[in-house]
Amino acid sequence: MSQTSLLLERLGALIQQSVRDDAARHGLLPIHIQVLHYLVRANRYSDLPIAIAEYFGITRGTVSQTLAVLERKGLLTKESDARHGKRLHLKLTPAGESVLSESWVERVEEALSERAIEAVALESTLRNLLSAMQRVNGQRAFGLCRQCAHFLTEESGARCGLTHEALATEQTDRICREWTAVTSERS
Repeated sequence: MSQTSLLLERLGALIQQSVRDDAARHGLLPIHIQVLHYLVRANRYSDLPIAIAEYFGITRGTVSQTLAVLERKGLLTKESDARHGKRLHLKLTPAGESVLSESWVERVEEALSERAIEAVALESTLRNLLSAMQRVNGQRAFGLCRQCAHFLTEESGARCGLTHEALATEQTDRICREWTAVTSERS
């Protein structure tokens, strides 16, 4: 095993422990914290129960149970999609957002901000490693909307080239399950 693999393994273990600690502090399970973190970053194509199942590689039943707990604790709400009948969008409540304050994500962001120049190169390397691992495992890529091959900038604002729908500015900095890597011809 290479030194890089060992470092990634150790970093993963430390993050998992931080997630467990964050969850325990709020009487939750780690998957509950992970789902809340995901939803705070998900756009309108990705704030769906099926997207959570795909993102975490878990069953729909596990997602359903997780969402029931989070809803019962007042940490998220379900909103019907006006255009797509049975589709439910998941939104964090202020209490759900509060659970995420002072979490492991903030601690990692703080450590990275102290090494801003190194963080840019690290992000690129990790993005490439993640993409390779997702391809090997046959999983959806997920990525930031504005970094997607389908993202279009027009005079009237941003638009998704896949769905042809206008995109609100705040949606473009969020995770999208329809994300596709930009090919070298477009970059």
